[in-house]
Amino acid sequence: MQRALNARNFAVFRVSGSGLPNKRKLVCEMENWGVSAAEHCGAFLQAYSERLLNHIELSLLPMVWKSRGHAETILSVKGSGMTVMLDGQQLSFEGIAFPVRLGAIGNGYVAFAGSAMDLSNDLVIDQHVRSCHVMMDLLAMDERRSIPAESLSEREVACLQLAGDGQISEEIAERLGLSVHTVNAYLGSATIKLDAVNRIQAIAKAIRLGFIH
Repeated sequence: MQRALNARNFAVFRVSGSGLPNKRKLVCEMENWGVSAAEHCGAFLQAYSERLLNHIELSLLPMVWKSRGHAETILSVKGSGMTVMLDGQQLSFEGIAFPVRLGAIGNGYVAFAGSAMDLSNDLVIDQHVRSCHVMMDLLAMDERRSIPAESLSEREVACLQLAGDGQISEEIAERLGLSVHTVNAYLGSATIKLDAVNRIQAIAKAIRLGFIH
């Protein structure tokens, strides 16, 4: 993504404190600014965090900003109608921030910084979709870390896969040569391990985490 946009750096920011009045803030989850990370992330958040937090509640249009001291930039002529320009030129670098809304713990921005970035309309759309995938992968990683040390057994995965394919317990039991009671036990234990509230949520979570497809 960074190469496609001709960007120098990227950062992923997640909204924390969602739903709590005056408690929301953007937190940097990952970046490749290296030794300058604290400086650049801090400058970015100081300049635009409030505007970005308000924007994500109202719109999913990517937001772009100009670098300090440059009246004209490629950002002002490309991506016309597909982006929103952030006011002011407060930073030493220009860039674009793609908003992502995936629910309370999956809202945030995937941002890219550089100079002379390529922001043609088609590329902006493509990279926005990819940014959503980045945030989904980040959520999946978080969920994997929260799963108990005891992983799903082969039988639990097999039962979840068949249930995800639309088969009921009786059909799964016949397919795997098990009793209906045993199939339900496997599905129940998998649901508990995945911290799901029911079988449907367990299947959805197992797909998201890559246990089944």
